[in-house]
Amino acid sequence: MREVDVMGVRVEMPSNQPIVLLREVSGDRYLPIWIGAVEATAIAFAQQGVVPPRPLTHDLMKDILTATGNDLEQVRITDVRDGVFFATLVFSSGAEVSARPSDSIALALRTGTTIYCDEGVLDEAGLAVPTEEEDEVERFREFLDHVSPEDFEST
Repeated sequence: MREVDVMGVRVEMPSNQPIVLLREVSGDRYLPIWIGAVEATAIAFAQQGVVPPRPLTHDLMKDILTATGNDLEQVRITDVRDGVFFATLVFSSGAEVSARPSDSIALALRTGTTIYCDEGVLDEAGLAVPTEEEDEVERFREFLDHVSPEDFEST
């Protein structure tokens, strides 16, 4: 198992299908997982620290875990078959529950739980991005974040 970080949620064009992008902590592979719009929103809310006025499903799950004292110890992305990803929630009680990766990630972000990915899943579905290309992509993203239409007007 390899530890992964959640880089964020993106929308794949032209299909408008949301994906969550994971990155191997000690490596150069990224793992894109196609997810539903509701789960994409739940993940984005957790990353941005948005607290809804009423608990969403993943907030409720976190509250149940807290109330019962059964901590979520790990999220494991365990398999990919025919483009469908599988995950397991591992609890402090020793219980393991099969779950969708999108729900697992949304819950992990709310509980501060580490996410791991099976090496075979990364081998099969991960994308290697060399560090120099990653740096260039990051510089381009920063440029886009700070550029305005007026910057392209001719004088």
